[in-house]
Amino acid sequence: MVIEHKKYGLFGKMIFEKAVIKPPFQKSNTMPEEACFFYVIDGIGEVISEIGKLRIPTRESVLLKCGNYITKMLPSPASNTFQTVVVHFHPQILKKVYENDLSKFLVSPGAGTRVGMSKVKSTILIAKYIESLLFYFENPELVNEDLLVLKFKEIILLLAQTDDSPAINQILTSLFSPTTYSFTQIVEAHIFSDLSSRDLAQLTNLSLSSFKREFRRVYNDSPANYTRNRRLEKAAELLAISAERVSDIAINTGFNDLSHFSKCFQEKYGSSPSVYRLDQKHKLLD
Repeated sequence: MVIEHKKYGLFGKMIFEKAVIKPPFQKSNTMPEEACFFYVIDGIGEVISEIGKLRIPTRESVLLKCGNYITKMLPSPASNTFQTVVVHFHPQILKKVYENDLSKFLVSPGAGTRVGMSKVKSTILIAKYIESLLFYFENPELVNEDLLVLKFKEIILLLAQTDDSPAINQILTSLFSPTTYSFTQIVEAHIFSDLSSRDLAQLTNLSLSSFKREFRRVYNDSPANYTRNRRLEKAAELLAISAERVSDIAINTGFNDLSHFSKCFQEKYGSSPSVYRLDQKHKLLD
């Protein structure tokens, strides 16, 4: 549930956005012609792209280039609300703001990069920048177009100077160069995550019914059956070769419910995960 939502626009586009949400909350974000900087003030965020997933703790952030995303907003141990500030990047706004003095990354997109999102290391400068945005959200009478342009340029400067990861620079140089992924790349990237068929349909830009038809055409199986078997096979492999706890293996292979995992495992392998592990150890000793 959205408790509070404030925003500022520039040249007809939403640029700055603040939201306070009662978690858990999930939102699908399709950004074919924009990118964004997503900062978590309170709570825990999960951002899922076509082929990846990032967990964003309190006072951390992520930079996302254009693409399909699912955002999950979760409570943290210290708070039962989720609060975020988002800065949206639009090509036409960037060109208008910079006019004939476009930054290099706006005119020279990186060739071949496939980085779609990256965490941004928390710094004092970024923290102070977020504080300043929160101040202006609480004092709208102080906000004008010149100030918004200044704050817009400021975050770009801060991001361009980060040394958190080379991925940041790759994203900045290709903010609006969409990277396309095949149906199978997206499915395989999330086999061991807890995404539903509806979530995967959103990431593949298909309706749920179209996703299920395409899945059966490609894999000759239903999404639920194929995914369950792949997860159980991976769990069996981990039980045989690792010392991880059964509960951790269940979570790492996409099962959030341990009892459901044990039931499915029993049905497929004829024994509980713990007994299966012991049997595999005995086979190695024989």
